[in-house]
Parts: sequence; structure tokens; C-alpha cells
Amino acid sequence: MKFSDYDSIYFLGIGGIGMSALARWFRRKGMRVAGYDRTPTPLTHELIEEGMELHFDDKVEFIPGYITKEKTLVIFTPAIPKDHSEYLYLRDRGFTILKRSEVLGLISKDYKTIAVAGTHGKTTTSSMVAHILKVAGKDMVAFLGGITTNYDSNLVMNGEVNKDTIVVAEADEFDRSFLCLFPDVAIVTSADPDHLDIYGDHASMLISFRDFIKQIKENGTLIIHKSVESLADANTKISKKTYSINQGQFFASSLTTTGGFFTFDLHGTDMKIENIQLGVPGFHNVENAIAASVAAKQVGVDDHTIKKALASFKGVKRRFEYVFRSKKCIFIDDYAHHPAEIEAFLKSLKALYPDKKITVIFQPHLYTRTRDFAEGFAKSLSLADTLVMMDIYPARELPILGVTSDMIFKDVTSVNKIRSSKKDLLSKLESLDSEIIATVGAGDIDTFVKPIKDMLTKKYED
Repeated sequence: MKFSDYDSIYFLGIGGIGMSALARWFRRKGMRVAGYDRTPTPLTHELIEEGMELHFDDKVEFIPGYITKEKTLVIFTPAIPKDHSEYLYLRDRGFTILKRSEVLGLISKDYKTIAVAGTHGKTTTSSMVAHILKVAGKDMVAFLGGITTNYDSNLVMNGEVNKDTIVVAEADEFDRSFLCLFPDVAIVTSADPDHLDIYGDHASMLISFRDFIKQIKENGTLIIHKSVESLADANTKISKKTYSINQGQFFASSLTTTGGFFTFDLHGTDMKIENIQLGVPGFHNVENAIAASVAAKQVGVDDHTIKKALASFKGVKRRFEYVFRSKKCIFIDDYAHHPAEIEAFLKSLKALYPDKKITVIFQPHLYTRTRDFAEGFAKSLSLADTLVMMDIYPARELPILGVTSDMIFKDVTSVNKIRSSKKDLLSKLESLDSEIIATVGAGDIDTFVKPIKDMLTKKYED
């Protein structure tokens, strides 16, 4: 299959973070791009402004007239329901229909590829790699699972697309999507149990991670977190490099905090970079920076450029993002939606602000994830001084009998804990005397970020 056989691309679920990156890529290649999504968002508004034709009702008559079986490639996300009218219409008429992951695999197969896998840290690490390559002046394109603050986009490009172009891609374990990728360099940040609605159990998920590692090209490089290095045993035709914050072949030393950010030295078997000033907070981001640095080194970026790029990296929206800061209160928004992510986030917060009380507003994401990890959520959220617990955001799932936020809430041991609906959130938050506030979750909790910021601006104006 050749993309040159088509003059238009039609997306089902175009507003998804991974789908919209592909949409932007094809639009920049000069193709007509259109699509459906369930609800309008700031991101879909941007796509419309960039020249794409979008609609938000599942109606066949809204499919543009230039969408034809011969000249249109249809790309869909697994989040599209099986009874989706437009999907069924296009399928039954013989359109070529591919998953997002299949298309990403087809794009990347002709280029040197750096793929970032892991249940946590994919987006930030791949964004760091993209930023380092761009600062280094490499010809590159990155398909990201978040909006980078530096470039305000989930598609980052530099230079002309040619035989030397480097593709940076998130290797998503959901729906085994990463098995469409065959990278030259791969990073595996973690492999904690997740997506058990897809895999059934952790052991099956780990098999997929091993299968992904087997797909690294011969003489390629695997950069893998020390805690999961055993996953790499199956592939002996590659170079394996281990890392973590304090052990492995690549690690950090002289770690200090200044003004809410970290400074450290990076040590490795073939590199040493002193006094790195990381432009984003969090212990986990020190590890992400180590992995990204090693990957950049593999494709020819020098130590000085790596250090310069890490200092200027401003992060990814909704990943430890500072939203509001005053002398009395700090507000941070984070996408964490797994117990291990929440624990890493809150431990970093407590290290950065050891003398301040932390209020966490948490919205669980998915009924299955709440059911499978209720105990872990309760333990990690108990690191907060005050917890404000929202209802579950269902995303693609139907309710499960007996599964509610109370499964987590009842076992949280924080000094203060509050249940809140969406309509009561702002009033309950305003009644608290909060020093550090964090919104946490992967659902629509982000829609409260601006209202909370506005409320805090009014309440804590310096």
C-alpha cells in the first residue's frame, strides 16, 4: 500500500491525541483531511483552523462528497464503537480502513525510528527526544501523545523529509498497537499492569512488551529501565542499555532541587554530562531525561546539545504542568491515571514542597481500571494531605455494577477526604485553605483547569 495512491484521508476519531498528530502529518503532506469526532474540543478547533473538515454527529450524510473508495484512506481509532454508523457504511462499501497504529507503522518503516514504550512516561520521554533532535538540527518528525509546551503541538517536525529523517513515535501498549512498529532505537520506561480489559492479566501484557522488544531491528538499541530489564532477554541481536535514577548503566548523581526543578549529573558507559538543569520538575522526569539523552546519543547528538535542550524543554501540557503560582498557593495539573504514576507525581511534589500541605483533586479513569487497581489508587492517593474525589470518567466503557469511586475513597487514609460532584467542585475547593493544589486524571478533569485557575487568581491575588 502506498499513501501516494490516495488524495484524501478520512479519520474516525480525529480529535484523539494520536489521531490528530497523524491528521496534521497528512495535511502537511498536501492531502485533503476530514473526519468525525464525538465532541468539539480546543484541539478539534485547531484542526479546523488548519484546513481540515470536521463534524461531530455520527451521520453518513456528513461525510464529504470527495471521500471516495478509490482515492480515500480511512483511519480509525479502536475507541470507535463497533456499531458506529459511518464506520459500518465505509466498511460495507469496501473502503481501505486501517487502525491508527497500522498507519504509524507504515509511515515509520521507511525511516530510522525511535519508539518509546512503557505504561508511564511515554509522552514526556518521546517529547524530550523530539526536542533534543530539533535543537540539534536533525531532520525529524515526532508523533506525540500530548501537546508539547515548546511547540504547542503533538506533531513536531524539523527539516525536509528525506532518507535521513528520524521518526519519533510513542509505542502504545493499548490494543497491542506497538506491535506495528519495528524501531531502530526503542525505549521502555516501565511495564506496570494496565489495560487489563485488553490483556486479561499482567503476564499477558508482559508478553506483548517482549514481542515489541523482539521487533527492534537487528543491531538496534534498546534503552530499558533497570526495573524491567528482564523483558529484554528474548532479543540477543540488539544492544541493551539500562537506566534509572540511581542504578543501571546510565544514572543520575548530585541531584538537587532549585526553585521547584532538578539539577543533576548524568553518568553512563559512554557519556557524562554534568550540571544538567532540567526544565521540568519531578523525579520521574529525571529518569525520562536520562532515557531521552541516551536515545539522542545513539543518533549522533553531542553531549553539549543534549544538556542545552534539556534545560530549554518546557514539558507537555497536563504533565506536571504549573498552571498558577502565587506566594500563597501553587496549582499543578497532571495526567496521572495509574497508581504508580500518582505515587511518582505526589512523591515529587512532596520533595519539592516538603513544608506545604497538598490537596489532590482526582478523577478516576475507566471502570475497569478503578476495579483492577482500587487498592493501589487508595495507597498512592493517601500521600495527599487532602483528597477531593470525583466520580469515574467512563471514556469508552459502560458502567460496571458496584464499581464507583467509593471503592478507592473508603480506603484512603489522608487527614481530610471529600467526595465531590462536578457541579460542587469549585465551591468545595474555594472553602479549603490550600497551599498546593493538583488536579489529577485522564478524563475530562482538564475542563476544570481554567475555572480553578480563575478562582485561585481571584482568591490569592498577590
